[in-house]
Amino acid sequence: MGWIEKKRVSLAGSDMAYVDVGSGPCVVLLHGNPTSSFLWRHTITPLSKVARCIAPDLMGFGDSDKPADALRIVEHQRYIERFFDALDLQDVTLVLHDWGSALGFDWARRHESRVRGLAFMEFVWPFPTWLDLSPASQNLFRLLQDPVDGRRFIIEQNGFVENVLPGGLAHPLSEEDMAEYRRPFSDPASREPIWRFPNELPVAGQPSDVYAMASAYHDWLLTTDLPKLFFWAESGALISRDRAGWYERNLTNCRTIPLGQGVHYLQEDHGERIGVEVAEWITQRRDAD
Repeated sequence: MGWIEKKRVSLAGSDMAYVDVGSGPCVVLLHGNPTSSFLWRHTITPLSKVARCIAPDLMGFGDSDKPADALRIVEHQRYIERFFDALDLQDVTLVLHDWGSALGFDWARRHESRVRGLAFMEFVWPFPTWLDLSPASQNLFRLLQDPVDGRRFIIEQNGFVENVLPGGLAHPLSEEDMAEYRRPFSDPASREPIWRFPNELPVAGQPSDVYAMASAYHDWLLTTDLPKLFFWAESGALISRDRAGWYERNLTNCRTIPLGQGVHYLQEDHGERIGVEVAEWITQRRDAD
């Protein structure tokens, strides 16, 4: 089912679905909330011409199983760890977005010898206070974290898919694309993984375990010499223009690419360009070796 035929791998009793196309250097693309590997379809088209592109559906998303556990970030960490080991992924370039960035950066920090490079956009970083989010993001996440109104919005109304996702785009999605994003969350019970992620956002030291994880990988990201490719867009939801400038000045061995207008789901507005840029970056580094 879905946009492309997927493979499956069993991880501790639950199956994770994933796209595996192309050949060449290994590239793993990790999505966030409430999307799936479908988010990367425009990026994978040019990228798969020069690389093997592996894009899993996080557990509880896309065509992966929806296990009974709460799917806090720590559970997602374990599934991602098992996924990389089950496929014996080495010399990996990671392409990361949203909660996929938290999981990818965390894995890369702990397995730097298996990482060849990092490409990332609209990523999760440890927000020291609520004021470090934009006013719009503050209002959104305070709603999403409300145990009554937030749950009703996400679980009963499917508001993250129907409202937050389209609101994170510079251009509207087609009805066919929206149908694919709706498909994994057809009933309220299936939406629990969507509800869990907003409550994991690391702000002002809470949740303490997620904040500690994000602080560790953020400190590592600022010091590691791994090659980096950083994409940002005007009006970013997690990465403002000012914040993007800060990263441009402070990230080592990093090329920064402004994409123009965008909000959060940059792959929908600039997916092909992201794929072309990553493909050229990989090819240039390969030729220089």
